[in-house]
Amino acid sequence: MTGNSEPQLPFTAVPFDACLGADVEGIDITAMDDTAFQFLAEALDTYHVIRLRGQKVSDPDLISFASKFGDLDPPGPSPYGRPIHPTHPELNVITNLKDEGGIPLGNLANAEAVWHADITCRAKPPKASALYAIEVPPEGGDTYFADMFAAYDALDDAIKQRIEGLKAIHDEAHNSVGMLRHGFEEVTDVRDTPGARHPLVRKHPKTGAKSLFLGRRPYSYIVGLDLDESEDLLDELWAHATQPQFTCGVQWRPGDLVMWDNLAVLHRRDSFDDSYRRVMHRAQIKGTEAIA
Repeated sequence: MTGNSEPQLPFTAVPFDACLGADVEGIDITAMDDTAFQFLAEALDTYHVIRLRGQKVSDPDLISFASKFGDLDPPGPSPYGRPIHPTHPELNVITNLKDEGGIPLGNLANAEAVWHADITCRAKPPKASALYAIEVPPEGGDTYFADMFAAYDALDDAIKQRIEGLKAIHDEAHNSVGMLRHGFEEVTDVRDTPGARHPLVRKHPKTGAKSLFLGRRPYSYIVGLDLDESEDLLDELWAHATQPQFTCGVQWRPGDLVMWDNLAVLHRRDSFDDSYRRVMHRAQIKGTEAIA
């Protein structure tokens, strides 16, 4: 070993056995210095999904951690028109628990959440999320991620040329389990879907690398195409982008904190038995990039 060698960092990133995702080991997010934060930020850029196991995180800890990556993006009201977290409005609560009157105490219940990216119905979607597991069921409720850079790269040239410059509507009216959001009405024609219009192909603002940008399949429509043509092309892109070779899975343990790049991946969740408890708190980082 020479005197010019760099010092060994006390933390590492161990890639998942997949095309994306890594476990970051050796970092306590409640006691991070600038070096640890920079390591995490670079790992997120590289792997798009990072998991830190064995964390002991209070709600203020989660808020402080996520705020290092940018301004927080508070969730809107629940479908029942009330705040999701009673004391920390910055946080979302992902749970199947209900109060004594049978009203859900958070979002998404125990149903399957289909492939999606979060809140892409905005002109500037959230750039990342940090999800902390407090209680998890003994089975079910696993989360999966799909790499949209890898999916784009694997498209054939004819499809890449066909989708270049096309935009799709990203539905604002429903959440990721298909529930109508508070204040919206159902539409009967997807061409009338409310929400932002984003290119099907996103270019990374720093690297210039291209990725698919799909948002959510239900209620989507490619602007300017005949309805049948839009449906067929979207079906083809979604079937391609969610193939197993582009995905990784996370089986949760209490104390896991998983962070993902919302602009680089899709994610989904398995359903689980509603007799089990699942409680997770999520901080979302506000986006600064208008997708173009």
